[in-house]
Amino acid sequence: MPLLFSYGTLQEERVQLSTFGRRLRGENDALPGYEPSLVKIEDARFVAPGGRSHHANVVPSGRADSRVAGTVFEVTDAELAAADRYEAPAAYARTSVVLASGRRAWLYVHR
Repeated sequence: MPLLFSYGTLQEERVQLSTFGRRLRGENDALPGYEPSLVKIEDARFVAPGGRSHHANVVPSGRADSRVAGTVFEVTDAELAAADRYEAPAAYARTSVVLASGRRAWLYVHR
C-alpha cells in the first residue's frame, strides 16, 4: 500500500472523513531538507470548507538539518487518487520523497 506524508490539512479528521470516508491512522515522521511555508489559495471553493485562504506548504531548504514534522499514513490506491482530487484545486502536486524514517512516501507540494 502507498504511504502518504502530510504536514497540513490531510492530518485533520474532517478532511480525512470528507476525502477518504474514514479516519486515517498514522505515525509521526519528518521530511528532511525542507522547511514550512504558506501559500495563498485563490480557488474560493477550496477555501470555503476550512475558511482559510492560506495553506501549509513545504519548500526545499538546502540544509540537511532542517525538517518538517508531519504524519505518514498508509492509504489505498483509491485513497491516493482521492487525495489527488482533493489537492488539485489548490494547485498541489504529488511527488515522491524519502522521510526521516527512511520510508518513501508521497507528498503534496504547491506547484
